[in-house]
Amino acid sequence: METRLDVFLAECETTLSRSRIKALIKSGNVRVNNAAAKPGYRLKTGDVVSLSIPPPTRTDLEPEAVDFDIIHEDPGLIVVNKPAGIVVHPAPGHPKGTLVHGLLMHCSGFSGIGGELRPGIVHRLDKDTSGLLVIAKNDRVHASLSGQFKSRTVKKCYQALVHGQMPRMRGHIDLPIARHPKKRKEMSVSGNKGRAALTQWEALEEFNGEFTLLSIRLRTGRTHQIRVHLSHMGHAVVGDAVYGRGRDWWKRHPLYKAGKLPLVERQMLHADRLGFTHPDTGNYVEFSADLPDDMKHLLGTLRDLA
Repeated sequence: METRLDVFLAECETTLSRSRIKALIKSGNVRVNNAAAKPGYRLKTGDVVSLSIPPPTRTDLEPEAVDFDIIHEDPGLIVVNKPAGIVVHPAPGHPKGTLVHGLLMHCSGFSGIGGELRPGIVHRLDKDTSGLLVIAKNDRVHASLSGQFKSRTVKKCYQALVHGQMPRMRGHIDLPIARHPKKRKEMSVSGNKGRAALTQWEALEEFNGEFTLLSIRLRTGRTHQIRVHLSHMGHAVVGDAVYGRGRDWWKRHPLYKAGKLPLVERQMLHADRLGFTHPDTGNYVEFSADLPDDMKHLLGTLRDLA
């Protein structure tokens, strides 16, 4: 059976992702019988394939000192604990001071993602969500991790403090999520037009029927999924200024006005566990990160008041 050129190269050159291989073919860095070919070219017996991999180019991003904790690092990947307030990747309004800038300062071992010397971001956390992220250092690890996220085999767990008392000890929210029809920067629970989204939750601790600490496991990875699902359920994440009651509500709380509660300045949401198959070893690995100080302080205060 004749084999496609891109499939053949993906099987032979396991250090490159399929998308990287296609880009190399289209840029003329792959030749068949010394002639340019398309990714879908069907190889025949006797064909001579040559591959030239140009050296990775340097990214335009400048390394910067950015605060984050390193949980694990090896030649293929790095796992970090991102503090709240840090954007993962440069975007309009956040051209500097991102996690990517900090990774470039910390690590010089990135061997090229898509032909560029940069960290391989395979998933993200919102700016004001803290917790665990895994970042690839090369194309092959990036492709493997991306595939695991796509196939939903990565274990992604969070803790969240939400408003109200949950109706039972555990449950799930299986509702599609789509871009908000009017607020383009927000997401919302949708009908058949949305993408499937599944959030599992378990109540860990309740505080006078007013707040509940949840353990959450994401089975899918939609934008703002936890915040949108819990808000739709009527139990928004405490401090969520977009999908919840916002910071002004907290400032009006009698216990805050009486000086008995600390100010909540971001959504109380933390990615505390992350598990996946390590692309280099084939072994399952799992990492954890303790709750950040602001969540610990708030929970401790609520326990003292209970």
